[in-house]
Amino acid sequence: IVFVESTNQTKGDHRSIVNSEQQKTHRHTHLRKMANSDIVGFYRDRSVFITGATGFMGKVLVEKLLRCCPGVKTLYLLMRPKAGNDIRTRLEELISTKVFDNLRRDSPELMNKLVPIAGDMSLPSLGVSTSDIKMLSDNVSIVFHSAATVKFDEALKSAVEMNLKGTMRLIELVRKLERLDALVHVSTAYANCDKDEIAEMIYPPPADPHKLMECVDWMDEELLKGITKKLIGKRPNTYTYTKALAEHLLMEECGGIPLAIVRPTIVTAAMKEPIPGWVDNLNGPTGLIAGAGKGLLRTLWCHTTMVADVIPVEFPINLMIAVAWHTATHKPNNIIVYNCASGYHNPLTWGEIERQGRVALLKYPMSDVLWYPSGSFKSNLTLHKIDVVLYHYLPAYFLDFLARMSGNPAMLVRLYDKAHRAMSCLNYFTTHEWRFISENPIQLLEKMSPEDRRVFYFDVRTIDWPSYIETYALGTRRFILKDDPSTLPAARRHMTRMFWIQQISRVAILLLFWRAVVSRSETARRVWNLAFTMLVSMMRRLSAGAGIGITK
Repeated sequence: IVFVESTNQTKGDHRSIVNSEQQKTHRHTHLRKMANSDIVGFYRDRSVFITGATGFMGKVLVEKLLRCCPGVKTLYLLMRPKAGNDIRTRLEELISTKVFDNLRRDSPELMNKLVPIAGDMSLPSLGVSTSDIKMLSDNVSIVFHSAATVKFDEALKSAVEMNLKGTMRLIELVRKLERLDALVHVSTAYANCDKDEIAEMIYPPPADPHKLMECVDWMDEELLKGITKKLIGKRPNTYTYTKALAEHLLMEECGGIPLAIVRPTIVTAAMKEPIPGWVDNLNGPTGLIAGAGKGLLRTLWCHTTMVADVIPVEFPINLMIAVAWHTATHKPNNIIVYNCASGYHNPLTWGEIERQGRVALLKYPMSDVLWYPSGSFKSNLTLHKIDVVLYHYLPAYFLDFLARMSGNPAMLVRLYDKAHRAMSCLNYFTTHEWRFISENPIQLLEKMSPEDRRVFYFDVRTIDWPSYIETYALGTRRFILKDDPSTLPAARRHMTRMFWIQQISRVAILLLFWRAVVSRSETARRVWNLAFTMLVSMMRRLSAGAGIGITK
């Protein structure tokens, strides 16, 4: 026994060594290929300053720069001390997330290139100390500004503070950077959603950004709340409004600063990198997939023929990295805007998301679904509201009643209230359609080497939507709902049970409804008796033709 165990241990150690050597060989081959990359060479020995590094896109940006540009000197990450945690603790929390697993395993030394900078977008000079400003000034040549509040229902004061004043404070800091070669600002394609077609240009602002910032300083919350709807006009929320103002502010204030603007549409889970399907929040379609997969979301107000302009997260990230390279090396005379959108070259409709999503959710069901996922998108608002009552609130009130009777906390009604508030913020985007002109990313691709196009891919024409939606569903299952892949067989068995429970429930409800009608209507009873008599008569004839006797 000892001999066998020792032999197995030796084999295991050998396999481990072989796997380790294979990984090293793969990394070396990967690095040799990247030696032919202009972009990788550009970032060598450069220092980069990033705001919003702890956000969804920020994490992917940091990981991509470390993994594909290992020669980068330093990544300075603006971080706000939060909940009693200092910036060192927050940095540790950042690099311990799933997105950095491969880097921690294969190249842990690269983590030493991350340097946290204590700061706050809501403070003068971003709250950065004088010594840190000097350090940034002496070293940083590339700045990525992605920090923003992305809440659609954010109060105007908070949105202005973060998205508008925060951008102004960043501009003031950037002016002090002596070695600056490129500033890449992350906006949103929906900043100008009051128009049907959005070109790659900075539009006139809906208001004077400087005057608005002054007004916010002296107006109280209640007064601002009262005039918010009038201020934002045709825009659906304060997020898109303040993002439009920020773009104009940059155009006004960044004379002489090498600036480019990247406007992504609806940013969704990763297609391939850093991990297929990786996502860390319930925003946008992710919440819809999770809710529908669990059987909670049964209806959505949505125009199924309209284009859903979603974009996997690594596409805008790769574009940002390439845009910084192009801005620094080609030195364009104007501010180039890049609409990072899929609908212009590779459109996907909400109806296709519904169909492909249902296929994926039935193929890879979530664990312990509460109901069989068979809801649907409704173009008609009245039908949607009826379904909300029938399939969301009636079952929720009934189950909460049973929960209270059994001494358990009632939570479903509260859960649906929260879900409907979130969905109401999305309704504008699921019932409207835009044409985002996206030519500048394609032109940039043409200026990149074949190796750069491979490593820093952002050609939306290559996205296979059915495959991506399946990856998205699997990613939501794994990273949001924390369902282990090993639970799939049990989840499929449970899904089958829920299917039959749904079918039996439908038949039972139909019979109960018909019984109630028959018991109160003489006409309904006559119709029922006539139908039953005809059915028996038909069965007799069929059986007689087959030579089988049926007795009364």
